[in-house]
Amino acid sequence: MRGRARDEGQVTIEFLGMTPLIILTLVLVWQFVLLGYTFTLAGNAADEAVREWTASRDLGACQEAGRRNLPSAWQGGAVVDCGGGGGYVTADVRLEVPVLFPGSIGFPFRVTGHAGAVEEEKAD
Repeated sequence: MRGRARDEGQVTIEFLGMTPLIILTLVLVWQFVLLGYTFTLAGNAADEAVREWTASRDLGACQEAGRRNLPSAWQGGAVVDCGGGGGYVTADVRLEVPVLFPGSIGFPFRVTGHAGAVEEEKAD
């Protein structure tokens, strides 16, 4: 019985020692989720922008379409570039990756989404 009495509370102490590691792991996993979500948003925004560019051939409409469906936390630092030539149009969308909470500070690097499409001829 004496050996058991010495081990009382050992699990609690070990759990408290592991708590910072568990929290750090969860924070890192969450940050990677935000990174992946930002890549998804950038790619989708580029697709929307290039679709609008092929339909309207209006630079302002292309840039607005690239920002239209972005959540508000990502719209502030969004850069949408539309261009084309030689029958091919492209759109590039650059977004900031938020640190832990969307709408807060961002990492100093940006995620880029790129899309392209063949320019359609208008029927008369």
